[in-house]
Amino acid sequence: MTDHDRASPDANAIRTLLKQVLDPEVGMNIVDLGLVYDVRPAAGRIEIDITMTTPSCPMGDMIVDEARGVVSAAVPLGTEVQVNLVWDPPWDAAMMSEHARKHFGW
Repeated sequence: MTDHDRASPDANAIRTLLKQVLDPEVGMNIVDLGLVYDVRPAAGRIEIDITMTTPSCPMGDMIVDEARGVVSAAVPLGTEVQVNLVWDPPWDAAMMSEHARKHFGW
C-alpha cells in the first residue's frame, strides 16, 4: 500500500494513534491524561486541540511536535496535520481516564 492509498483515519483512530505520545514527566499517554480535547478530521486536513496540565509545562512544544509526527506518519501524504495548544477549559485531574486515575492512585 502506498501513501496515496491510505485512508484518512477517523477521530477515534486518531485518538488511538495519540496514545503513543507520552508526557515524559509522568510517563502516561496524553489521551489517558485527558490532554486531547478535540480531534477534527476533514478532507486533506486533521486538526487536534490539546492542552497541558499547566501553562508552565516545559514539555508543551515537544508533546505538540510528537503528536503532529505520530499522526502525520499515519495519514495520506499531503494531509495537513495541525495541533493546537489550547488552555480553555483548563485541564483538571477529573479529565483523566479511569486507567490513568488508577495508575496514579487517585
